[in-house]
Amino acid sequence: MARSLCAGAWLRKPYYLQARFSYMRMKYLFFSWLAVFIGSWIIYGQYSTYTELCRGQDCKKIICDKYKTGVIDGPACSSLCAKETLYFGKCLSTKPNNQMYLGVWGNLQGVVKCQMEQTPRLDFGTELEPRKEVILFEKPTRGTTVQKFKEMVYSLFKAKLGDQGNLSELVNLILSVADGNKDGRVSLPEAKSAWALLQLNEFVLMVILQDKEHTPKLMGFCGDLYMMERVDYTSLYGISLPWVMELLIPSGFRRTMDQLFTPSWPRKAKIAIGLLEFVEDVFHGPYGNFLMCDMSAKNLGYNDKYDLKMVDMRKIVPERNLKELIKDRHCESDLDCVYGADCRTSCDQSRMKCSSEVIQPNLAKACSLLKDYLLRGAPSEIREELEKQLQSCVALTVTANQMEMEHSLILNNLKTLLWKKISHTNDS
Repeated sequence: MARSLCAGAWLRKPYYLQARFSYMRMKYLFFSWLAVFIGSWIIYGQYSTYTELCRGQDCKKIICDKYKTGVIDGPACSSLCAKETLYFGKCLSTKPNNQMYLGVWGNLQGVVKCQMEQTPRLDFGTELEPRKEVILFEKPTRGTTVQKFKEMVYSLFKAKLGDQGNLSELVNLILSVADGNKDGRVSLPEAKSAWALLQLNEFVLMVILQDKEHTPKLMGFCGDLYMMERVDYTSLYGISLPWVMELLIPSGFRRTMDQLFTPSWPRKAKIAIGLLEFVEDVFHGPYGNFLMCDMSAKNLGYNDKYDLKMVDMRKIVPERNLKELIKDRHCESDLDCVYGADCRTSCDQSRMKCSSEVIQPNLAKACSLLKDYLLRGAPSEIREELEKQLQSCVALTVTANQMEMEHSLILNNLKTLLWKKISHTNDS
């Protein structure tokens, strides 16, 4: 009896194993199918995003059509549209209307930027309308004299920058840049390109600060497409990873990686000094005060010598221009009175309108960004003093009495402290 039961158990065991094997196989196939489905969905989503963000060929076609019909001209037009010695490389765009690519121009490398839609005046969140090419390149009109064009540029800068005493000097500087072929005169197509570019704050800043160390150099333009100097390292923090890895890494761990993969402290100090110097450049510079409205680590970079270089200056705007456009804007709270990420004013609850005074100066925003960056790994002998100075800097407000004097004092003290510590090192 026992032998028969034992034999029955042995007969049943293969069926059990077979059933278990079938179950494991089905489970494996299910999860394999699920992984393939999710992977395909992610790849499709990324491809769709890429095709939406990266429309370089559309940008080139629009620009080159205008160039070939004689509407626009500029130093980069022939290379882009006729000789094809200027071409687009890796896509860097983060928004469909702001096309950005690594560019190669003969032996030179840079970053090409092109506006795919009509550039907004600081509209504080309203939707962009589709680009209207006719409107974009309609000025100046045929028959406009060089003197009339100078008056147009002067009026534009007066509205943006205020009644500066040296605006005529700036106008002459713009005309020298607009003369792309350097024949001593500005043609109508060159003037149309220059006028379109003057609507872009980044282009204006590159011209105004063209001799400053931390501003990328303008390499050429055609219509509202322009090429600027390439920056070796395009963020203060972190390392570049393939997009698949970016999706899989948790945000908390990514922030830890960002902190770990930074230069040595003396090199970070040198980069920080560069940012403080750039803040000086745009704070009551030769043509007025500019406000840094997106103080993100992704907008700052550095070269192989650890000199700071700006990567994106599109959200650095003239103070007067911003004040005129934000004042009297309807609001219900202070959250309605923000431009970019960092230019904030207050909401006047009695009128339900935004005030025109920005709360934080550029220096306070720069110190907020630099605080963790500089304190991590800081030498013990200066850490306490550095932290104290950074806290005073972060606490700066525009409305404080003698703000300009405080601004200059804190900025100079920070630069001196950092420079004294690294001046004897190879990194300086």
